Amino acid sequence: MSVQEQITARKNGLAPSQLNRQRVPIWGVGLAEGQAPTHKTHPLTWRLFHHDAVLKLADYLALKGFDGLKIALSKTPKEVGEMIKAANVRGRGGAGFNAGLKWTFMTPPDGGVRYLVCNADEMEPGTFKDRLLMERLPFQLIEGMLISAYAIGASAGYIFIRGEYILAAERLQNAIDELLANNLLGDNILGTDFSFDLHVHTGAGRYICGEETALINCLEGRRANPRTKPPFPQVSGAWGRPTVVNNVETLNNMSAIMINGVDWYLDLPKAKGKSETPGTKIMGVSGRVKDAGLWEVPFGYTARELIELAGGMQDGLTLKAWLPGGASTDFLTASDEHLDLVMDFDPIMKAGSRLGTCLMMVVDETQDMVSLSKNLQQFFQRESCGWCTPCRDGLPWGVKILDAIDNGNGQDGDIDKLSELTRDLWIGKTFCAHAPGAMEPLMSAIKYFRPEFEAKISQNSNQTKGDA
Repeated sequence: MSVQEQITARKNGLAPSQLNRQRVPIWGVGLAEGQAPTHKTHPLTWRLFHHDAVLKLADYLALKGFDGLKIALSKTPKEVGEMIKAANVRGRGGAGFNAGLKWTFMTPPDGGVRYLVCNADEMEPGTFKDRLLMERLPFQLIEGMLISAYAIGASAGYIFIRGEYILAAERLQNAIDELLANNLLGDNILGTDFSFDLHVHTGAGRYICGEETALINCLEGRRANPRTKPPFPQVSGAWGRPTVVNNVETLNNMSAIMINGVDWYLDLPKAKGKSETPGTKIMGVSGRVKDAGLWEVPFGYTARELIELAGGMQDGLTLKAWLPGGASTDFLTASDEHLDLVMDFDPIMKAGSRLGTCLMMVVDETQDMVSLSKNLQQFFQRESCGWCTPCRDGLPWGVKILDAIDNGNGQDGDIDKLSELTRDLWIGKTFCAHAPGAMEPLMSAIKYFRPEFEAKISQNSNQTKGDA
């Protein structure tokens, strides 16, 4: 949906989300009236101001397409890597680790194959930013991968994409085919010594594949269980070779940094003056707001401002709680203390949650936290790989207790059992971060909304006494 179509829809009282159309995340944010987004203001999405989707190589080339790759190829791989490291491109998949620094952990080249893998297994509930980038801007992702592969000396790459993202996979494959026909993939790209083969690999629908070593196991045709670390993938990853795994949105930043430089990237958050995290971020809101969607904004927006971008809560509803970045983050509340938090890695962490993917999920006062917690835990239970006992047995136990409370069969002490479970499944007590991630929304729901849990148990106790 073009920007002009979005404006027209709003004048008619309809938001793109109400028209069942996916938002182009550039509308009006951070721009003066009449000003068009550019590669300097909206580096991830500015091309969508010109096209609903950039699916032809000619259209992409006309919009600075592969200019970043050409600049990168004019430098040494080490120089490109140092630029990304200096720009402090923090991982957009949730971890927030410096991508350029991550690259430096690769073992030195030994003449063998080295891999770059794009983690496009976007299965975090409430998260849909990577889908838009892949469906609308497939060439931009591939250019980012080419620049990254050149920097780390990778000769082969994979886009490991969620199996349900059928349209995205088709468009990425079409883009790869066109690039192969135009010497922008394959051998001796643009007449240089750099060669890179790229493949789209669709997953079988496992949330655990968001963990990079489980993803690599699945890529190799193995069961999607996480691996012991060390060795880390940068030392021994896909097929035992050095491998870097980066998120879709992370890789989409590379071309703009090559074109505009490190200083420009570092200066972007100064537009708000509330953050020092470089670059822009695709942020979003889902739930019972008036206009759920995505926006590309510089770091520095507060949670309150993000909800305002979504039009605020639907009429008659009041905000009760929100998850900052997907289902595996801790609930925060509707207090001024939390709503005025800057949507950035460190402030959200200090408040007791995580930024995650920075796609906020809002909860209103009509929603029951016990039922909501049960729903989330059912998802995490189902998606456990079953590799370690605490996760395999602990998550179903939590669901069983929550189900009893929710259905009026809760007992005194059940809340304490749930609290104990959140400690037993915490960081360092399970093989990977799946179970600790599942515990985050549960422990915070109990912390902030314990009376709702107690009320359901008390109701059951009173009914039992009455029956007696």
